[in-house]
Amino acid sequence: MKRDTQLVHGGRPDYSDGRRAVNPPLVRASTVDFASIAEMTQAQRLGASGQQAFTYGIHGTPTTFALESLITELEGGAATCLYSSGLEAISAVFLGFLKPGDHLLVVDTVYSPVRRLLDRFLGERGIQYTFYSPRDTDLSRLIRKETRMIYTETPGSVSMELQDIGAIAQMARQHGEIIVACDNTWSSGYCFRPLEHGADLSIVAGTKYLSGHSDVMIGSVTASEQSYAALHHAHDLLGLSASPDDCALTLRGARTLHIRYPAHAERALRVAAWLEGHEAVAAVHYPPLPSSPDHALWRSQYEGAAGLFTIELYDVDAQRVTSFLDHLALFGRGASWGGFESLALPCPIAENRSVDDWGKGGSLVRLHIGLEDPLDLIDDLEQALDAGGCCHGTVSATARSSD
Repeated sequence: MKRDTQLVHGGRPDYSDGRRAVNPPLVRASTVDFASIAEMTQAQRLGASGQQAFTYGIHGTPTTFALESLITELEGGAATCLYSSGLEAISAVFLGFLKPGDHLLVVDTVYSPVRRLLDRFLGERGIQYTFYSPRDTDLSRLIRKETRMIYTETPGSVSMELQDIGAIAQMARQHGEIIVACDNTWSSGYCFRPLEHGADLSIVAGTKYLSGHSDVMIGSVTASEQSYAALHHAHDLLGLSASPDDCALTLRGARTLHIRYPAHAERALRVAAWLEGHEAVAAVHYPPLPSSPDHALWRSQYEGAAGLFTIELYDVDAQRVTSFLDHLALFGRGASWGGFESLALPCPIAENRSVDDWGKGGSLVRLHIGLEDPLDLIDDLEQALDAGGCCHGTVSATARSSD
């Protein structure tokens, strides 16, 4: 089936007595009551082997399994484990595949809470790590005999650099059993599937586009056949799980991902192209723009784009950035993204970079373009940039070239 058809028909129940609910029923459970000890034992054996088995609430319910199956099909993996948040999913990957003395490479653009997890938890427990630039094309020189994982994110948080996951995976294979994990939240499995490019694990914060309505906390990790056993083992041992209620809401949202996701991209591209020509904007970091240094890679590997990008303002102070954001009427000010509403957030990323120096650039503001009319969003951005004092007569390179 094509991707859009998968989203509509994946993870749906079989017919029973010639009928079925269109959506999988919401099943909440802690205790599961079996007709006999033999049937309970058989189900527990299936669950222990990594198969979907309704044995106890923490191991999943039929609602949970339906979402797992849908995401697995969407990502093209062997199986999926669900978590209560995207960060929990990331933590589970580290805890499931690394032990004291191991070393991992982490892309410098990684989601900032991952840095805190490394610094304040994994590092204190003897796991070594090295950050690398997303522009580094020779990761081989950073590989050690203790290296067990390369942790990637594409595009990178805030600065939006793409990585060639296929090339990274190929290099990892040349150095033995090195796991390649990819945070795939920007794509959410819709326009890019890391496992098809050789990655072992694809991580998605379903809180964003999969659920799509800013009212769910959920994360997923989809594994290759070779990596699933270790992922499931850690998931089982640590007692990690996702709420059936959140699974049901995510299933409901995912049915329209193929309608919502391109709509976000269409609006985002119009707004981003307008911002490129604005006098207050030094750059727009968004791979679908032809001006992006990653545009060719995006065109060759991606089948679409999210509505998330970053603008770099000319040298304005934090007070004017705050004033700009506070004058926005249609953009909310808050964390997360991927919902129906537009959001804006200041992103001073210099302290969240170890390799590439972002300290001398302009002020960064991350925008998530929702499902509002893009002309209304452009009008809102224009008045807020003006009211916030960001328009000070400097003409961007894009504007100059158009003159």
